[in-house]
Amino acid sequence: MGKAVRSISSLATRRSGRLNGSRGGDPLRAGLAVLGRFALGVTIAAWLAAGALAVEQPSETPAWLKNHVGDGEGQIVPVVLQRARALYLRKVAAAVVKNPCYFAMDATRPSDGGLGKRFYEICEADRSFRAMSAGHGSGRNIKGAVNFANGKECAKNFGNALDSNLTTGGAYVTAETKASFKGYFRNAAKREAILMRSFVQFDGEGETANARERAIGGHAAIVLKGIHYRSMARSPYANVNGCVPVGTLVDYASGRSNGCTSWSRSDAEQIIPLLDEPTTVYIYPEAQDIKAVAQAVSARRSFSSNGPYWNALCLKEIGAPKFWSNEMLEPILARYRRDPERPASPVPTCRP
Repeated sequence: MGKAVRSISSLATRRSGRLNGSRGGDPLRAGLAVLGRFALGVTIAAWLAAGALAVEQPSETPAWLKNHVGDGEGQIVPVVLQRARALYLRKVAAAVVKNPCYFAMDATRPSDGGLGKRFYEICEADRSFRAMSAGHGSGRNIKGAVNFANGKECAKNFGNALDSNLTTGGAYVTAETKASFKGYFRNAAKREAILMRSFVQFDGEGETANARERAIGGHAAIVLKGIHYRSMARSPYANVNGCVPVGTLVDYASGRSNGCTSWSRSDAEQIIPLLDEPTTVYIYPEAQDIKAVAQAVSARRSFSSNGPYWNALCLKEIGAPKFWSNEMLEPILARYRRDPERPASPVPTCRP
């Protein structure tokens, strides 16, 4: 656009020079030249302004996608979609992401029941929209110090402190995916199976900037419980004593995480391959939203379409949400990290 503007301006200068360059030229022609330059300047200014708006303003929501907007089952509320699209389009414009799909989560919705589908996969290129379940951060209850734990159904507490196990709303871009060995379990066919759980690292900005430090990302909501060690010296995962962890596979898709975005095993198998190419994940609510809703509840103001948003069912259950900033929680959590370190645990042994 810059070169086009310069060429048009040069053309205007050359034309005005031909009209006004000779001494003693016709005053009428000189006046018309001035008017011409003024009109051309207005046109260029309007063109530039329109171009700037086109870059800064997200494109209009496609008609097919509007059919999925609302607060009903499997729908996404307007504010969450608008922010998710704006984040995605901004990162696409900056050449940060090329993935045709982007993701969003509404952590104000309940995790169970008909409205449990609160994580969204949106692929505008092929006009596809999918809603699924996802877990929220469990928080912690530090006896005698502070309690910022969350219930299983609705999240009341949010924050970005290290070791807080809280969900942090805001902007993320997906990064590398890595798989880690968790142990052996007996599958539906009653055979020994290996649990290798994939983890997608998120990188954040602003309030979510410490996502990598907190090991915040996405993974399947599966874990091994009741771990014991069994002798399996030939296993590539055996420790120095020839032992491997064995447990019972538990799916906690409707439960709580350590602050990550967790999906059911079946959903994770579909989502994680889509993240081989980086894309955006927007999680609602952000700190400003939490504070606005808390203030509205405190002032007993009614919620309208123009005011702060929170899912009505969860708001009724939690009373009012709270954001625990890093500055607020870090000093408390740091005291527990400074406790004398326990001796390193010995490498587990097992029976043959």
